[in-house]
Order: sequence, then structure tokens, then C-alpha cells
Amino acid sequence: MRRPFIDKAMPEVWQAAVAFASSVAEGALRRGLTPQESELIKLRAPQMNGCVYCLDLHAGKARDVGVSQQKLDVLPAWRETGLFDDRERAVLAVAEAATALPLSEESTGDLFGARSVPGDQVFAAAEWVAVTINAFNRISILSGHPVRPRRL
Repeated sequence: MRRPFIDKAMPEVWQAAVAFASSVAEGALRRGLTPQESELIKLRAPQMNGCVYCLDLHAGKARDVGVSQQKLDVLPAWRETGLFDDRERAVLAVAEAATALPLSEESTGDLFGARSVPGDQVFAAAEWVAVTINAFNRISILSGHPVRPRRL
């Protein structure tokens, strides 16, 4: 038996969540978080959460905003490669810390180091994007949103 899609069961709440996400995206952009950095966060969190729907959605969006396929291919092992610049590494550290709660000593250290790279405004924006994608991951996972095959 399939679970109900919680976004469809309470559409007014879904619309509020979408409005919240739009507000976060606009605020993050105004504070200097790039669309590429935002999409990296929106991919790393669902990788950790196992949210296939958000992975499928944001992989396409990441390509659309210019994230290279090579970066997408190695994203789960971003710490092991020199392909990501300092800002990308900082926002990916934020994504991981915000996803793997509670904060550990290691993730707290990562956040401390990450904050100094892009500055407070971009750092806070990255945290908000991570909070938001984690919420959407939970909506999709609890709903069992399917990934449909793409036509090439």
C-alpha cells in the first residue's frame, strides 16, 4: 500500500513550504550564495538522506546552472578531490553538518572553518538552503515521491 503524498494531502501547507523555499533562495542569492553553490548543497543533503526524488531533480538543476558533470560524479567524495574550490568546500561542509545532526565535534569544527571562507552572509545563506532542502527531502521520502524515467 502506497503512503499518501503529504504535499497533496495538505496543499496549503505545501504552498507555504514552496513560498518559504522561494524566500530562502532569493535571500541566499542576495547575500552572495551562487546558484551553483546552492545546487551543490541541494544535491549533497539528499545524497546523505537517500532522497532519490530530490537527487534526480537537483542533478538536472545543477547541470542547468553550470555545475560540471565531473563535479556531480565525484560529489559524494568531495573531500578527496581538488575539483572543488574553497567556497564550494565550505558550503558542502555546511550541507553535511546541517544534514547529519546532531552536530559532532568534527562537524562543529567544519562549520567553524567553513564560516571564515565565504563570510557570515554567505555562510548563513548556505545554512538556510541546507535547512530547506533537508525539509524537502523529508517531504519526498515520507511521501514516497517516485522518480520517473527521463526521455532522452
